[in-house]
Amino acid sequence: MRKIPRWRLWLTAAATLAASAAVSVTAGAPAAQAAPIPAADYQQVSLATGSAELGEPMSLAVLPNRSVIHTARDGTIRVTDVNGNTKQAAKLSVYTHDEEGLQGIAVDPNFATNRYIWVYYSPPLSTPGGDAPVTGTAADFAPWKGHLRLSRFTLNADDTVNTGSERITLQVDNDRGQCCHVGGDIDFDAAGNLYLTTGDDTNPFESAGYSPIDERTNRNPQFDAQRSSANTNDLRGKVLRIKPQADGSYTIPSGNLFAPGTANTRPEIYAMGFRNPFRMSVDKATGIVYLGDYGPDSGTTDANRGPSGQVEFNRITSPGNYGWPYCTGTNTTSETYNEWNFATNTTGAKYNCAGGPANNSFRNTGQATLPAARPSWIRYGGDAGTPPEFGGGSESPMGGPVYRFNASSTSTVKFPQSMDGRYFAGEYGRRWIKAIALNADGTPGEISAFPWTGTQVMDMAFGPDGALYVLDYGTGSNNQGLFRIEYIGGANRNPIARAAADKTSGAAPLTVNFSSAGSSDPEGGALSYLWTFGDGTTSTAANPTKTYTANGTYSPTLRVTDPGGLTGTASLVVTVGNTAPTINLTAPGNGQLFSFGDTVSFNVSVSDPEDGTINCGRVTVTYSLGHDSHAHQITSKTGCTGTITIPVDGEHDAAANIFGVIDAAYTDNGGLTSRSTRTLQPKKRQGEHYGATSGVQPADHAAAEGGRTAGFIENNDWISYNPYIVGNATQFTARVSSAGAGGTIEVRTGSATGTLLGTVTVPVTGSWETFTNVTTSLSGAPSGTTTLYLVFKGGAGNLFDVDSFTFTTGTPPANPVVAWRARVNNQYVTAANATTALIANSATIGATQRYDLVSLGGGNYALRSKANNMFVCAENAGANPLLANRATAGSWETFTLVNNSDGSVSLRATVNGMYVVAENSGAGSLIANRTAIGPWEKFDLITQ
Repeated sequence: MRKIPRWRLWLTAAATLAASAAVSVTAGAPAAQAAPIPAADYQQVSLATGSAELGEPMSLAVLPNRSVIHTARDGTIRVTDVNGNTKQAAKLSVYTHDEEGLQGIAVDPNFATNRYIWVYYSPPLSTPGGDAPVTGTAADFAPWKGHLRLSRFTLNADDTVNTGSERITLQVDNDRGQCCHVGGDIDFDAAGNLYLTTGDDTNPFESAGYSPIDERTNRNPQFDAQRSSANTNDLRGKVLRIKPQADGSYTIPSGNLFAPGTANTRPEIYAMGFRNPFRMSVDKATGIVYLGDYGPDSGTTDANRGPSGQVEFNRITSPGNYGWPYCTGTNTTSETYNEWNFATNTTGAKYNCAGGPANNSFRNTGQATLPAARPSWIRYGGDAGTPPEFGGGSESPMGGPVYRFNASSTSTVKFPQSMDGRYFAGEYGRRWIKAIALNADGTPGEISAFPWTGTQVMDMAFGPDGALYVLDYGTGSNNQGLFRIEYIGGANRNPIARAAADKTSGAAPLTVNFSSAGSSDPEGGALSYLWTFGDGTTSTAANPTKTYTANGTYSPTLRVTDPGGLTGTASLVVTVGNTAPTINLTAPGNGQLFSFGDTVSFNVSVSDPEDGTINCGRVTVTYSLGHDSHAHQITSKTGCTGTITIPVDGEHDAAANIFGVIDAAYTDNGGLTSRSTRTLQPKKRQGEHYGATSGVQPADHAAAEGGRTAGFIENNDWISYNPYIVGNATQFTARVSSAGAGGTIEVRTGSATGTLLGTVTVPVTGSWETFTNVTTSLSGAPSGTTTLYLVFKGGAGNLFDVDSFTFTTGTPPANPVVAWRARVNNQYVTAANATTALIANSATIGATQRYDLVSLGGGNYALRSKANNMFVCAENAGANPLLANRATAGSWETFTLVNNSDGSVSLRATVNGMYVVAENSGAGSLIANRTAIGPWEKFDLITQ
């Protein structure tokens, strides 16, 4: 990659210097230059991986014996022991609309004698399914009134939860059926006081990324955070502090924000004015609370509305108000919101952060004037910039623990004394952990990058062994994880075990091929292997085969050992006697273009050998709003077919990296769940949100949308985006600027040298800050999922910048004409005549390689040859090769299109449920006789 030109490098350095002045938001010195933390001094031990062992991971707590108890949002509590063996401890019944479900978990300070654990969750109650109405009357909203519970349970000696032992200690009333912000972290201080964080329970998507303070009387209360975070008589948007009692009740410790008996207040409140304080910890040595609070997403400051979005790490040394939804950051005028009339779209005065904001909402049941707002400890992402050590990316502060060195501990993996007192902050979207030192006055000191090789940090805690335990949410690719990070001081590191299987469910006898591929020793030593299959049998082969003959659930475990005797383990879950359902979201396509406000059709096919006929009422289809590397669940439907209306997004600015996610899920009668997920791409996308690049770098420009472009473009550079379906795109428009040579943009698919859909010329605009739109028509796009490439051509030097681009779509024909290309040999499928079997044998597309793709409804299609106007048939109920010889489409002529994750398409004949294969690497005829999809069963459908 070429270097940034000198003049632009200077601008970048100036911006960095400006940002560094805003590291600390309280009086004191700015952050010191960080000394590196040697990665070789630490090792990351994998304890659990994947959905079978973690589900949708939410929270963790470390038991005195170093086992980890952790939660999944669907209500599952699991325990993973010190060696990485995971078991289900309980399954609570929970309400899971939007972000609700099972949240935080904590271990009682007296666990050694009482074995109490604490959880925060949403019980099902009688809440209706689906979304609550956006407008209506109090009677319309009443069915969605609910609550969350802080409950105490007893953990049995066998690490199962005694669900009958539940003591409901605290109930937090809330509104259901709209997104977002639950909070839900739990911790204890040294005095045994319990702390609980709660979110503002407010929809952020219809306030333009500013403060959601909608006081219209017919609006759902969930659009007004003044009823929660800014309400001194409400438990939401708070840090609560209580003293649990032996009978499950609680008392109020002295020193909370409001003394018991204070009018219009709740005495449980320790701190207030939070949006979504998702992760929190209490430093037991000092009693100081540390938390990360998520912020709104406006990309620009508006004098009539309020500041651009920023987020906070807060250090709470005593009770106080932290400002939301009126004040953010350091509570300067530019960081303060205006009163806003949502009925008339008119502005009012700034709120009084210093003197105490006035809560004038008719939904406020608390004090009219709030305590003065306190400043954040570290703010980032807004106009004031970001500490340079934080880097760039989305803003998602996950909080974390403070490390306290225990000199008397004999643990060989405890962190060193040099880390004593450091706050370990996690960042979900930016995927880092930082060890932050404190100055004597409590301001941030040195900020050091901590060795972390996982993805999206979900929760962290130090264990009794002085090691750091990290819960990794993963990226949606079954790569969620639970890790223990140990200090080894440069000594020999444990090997890393990776376990995989070709199948993890099915009827008995079930033959499973296990694999240790990916297992490694950091020092490069040879590994020995031991598989324990969960039924008393073992194997020392690296990649053994095992046949399970008895029904049941097994936990096969791989242990690898290095030459020094150190070990690493990895486990799987195998279910015998029940096969996981097969689910395919056939519509929408993966990468389909959409606009917010569109109504999108969905079609789901499900099969399950044990369930037989599928009850479509048990199929759940969920729409989530994707933002950078995370997604907010917005709405859901049930059924195999239907539509979902994509709400207009009112939280993020137009330059945000947002997209749609459609997820279909089905849980069979044996409790196994399968999912199918598709990404929807907005028709307009910012240039700088590319997934991969050659040569291109982000460039900052005040006149750009969101202040940034894809810049420093030179000849033959490119950027790509994935996944995309552009088969119905008819026009491409780019917003560009050029103080360089200008040039052209080639719109391609598949690769930087792939199919050319169109070319547009970019003129010289005279300045990098002067933008214009350029447009070209498109043709020849593939109909299926692909990778979109923008390839840049021109002379020498910097050519132009791309700010954003937009696709215009046309109505696709009811029966589009397609060519069918086999991936295995890159040849097009030929239907020579009615008596010659179809075969992938043509390098070009002619009449005998074109087909009408005829929709039969319900996600089913027929292929009609353009050469003879006959439908393609899976002859003899699929037993014979495919022929184009039928005048009408019946069961033998009906196929389902399966959109594969790599952008290819597979065809499944409905007559026998088998996939169409290009036999013998394409040298043989096409026939529908395969039970699974491999390279020979993958095709590209190219729209003609």
